[in-house]
Amino acid sequence: MTYRAKMPRTLAPRTLGIIAGGGPLPGTVAVAARAAGRDVFIVGLEGFADPAVLAPWPHEICRPGAAGRIVEALRQNGCQDLVMIGPVRRPSLLDLRPDAGGARLLAKIGRAAFAGDDGLLAAIVRVLTEEGFNVVGMQDIVREAVAPKGLLTKAAPDARAMADIARGIDVARLLGAADAGHACVVQQGLVLAIEAIEGTDAMLNRAATLRRDGVGGVLVKLVKANQDRRVDLPAIGPETVRNAVAAGLRGLAFEANATILAEREACLAAADAAGLFMLGLDPETLS
Repeated sequence: MTYRAKMPRTLAPRTLGIIAGGGPLPGTVAVAARAAGRDVFIVGLEGFADPAVLAPWPHEICRPGAAGRIVEALRQNGCQDLVMIGPVRRPSLLDLRPDAGGARLLAKIGRAAFAGDDGLLAAIVRVLTEEGFNVVGMQDIVREAVAPKGLLTKAAPDARAMADIARGIDVARLLGAADAGHACVVQQGLVLAIEAIEGTDAMLNRAATLRRDGVGGVLVKLVKANQDRRVDLPAIGPETVRNAVAAGLRGLAFEANATILAEREACLAAADAAGLFMLGLDPETLS
């Protein structure tokens, strides 16, 4: 009798579901997942997801409040792992209009629906996990998406800029502890603007109206201390760089290995063209 060794069975890659907010990042995740041999299905959140980003991929567009339909669509398409990516403006409960499944999930979220972003997102991740999904971060799919440590541009910060960065780190930590925002703008030691619900780009537009004479300020952007790093990592894209230029800033500093750098080459090219520095930093070194 001839015995043949059993060959190990190769499991098919797990299907990736993407819950897509605005911007190009959902498409970036989809491209990376497909390149790794994974099937992809996207649920685009109505009013936020860009139809042009969704178009090349199997997808369905759902109202943010139709959480029951979102979960059903993900299951029908065999999704096991989930990425939640892209900016979404938090709707009021009056605007949410949950479907039947959404009302059930909202009840499971409970009081966290009235908490800050970190509390709400943590509750959403918990509920999705209870529903059988594995929530992962964009950085788990697109390894090169996070900004590395160190200077990324031709321009570099001088001593004045480094002092503003140190001041910005202190302020951003306080913002994060309050679950208020990720970022602030500091010029000559003065805090020109802090980020809240409006987001970084709107904050930069406001900072442009408050700039002082003399050397320009800096944008500092950090991860909130207690946030789940699978969702809502701070992000910087070409638009952020353009708004920083318009606000008269000298550069951008952000937490290394924890900040999404969208369209990295375009970001760095825009910064170099404008003479801005981009610095990935470990805030602990500037305590």
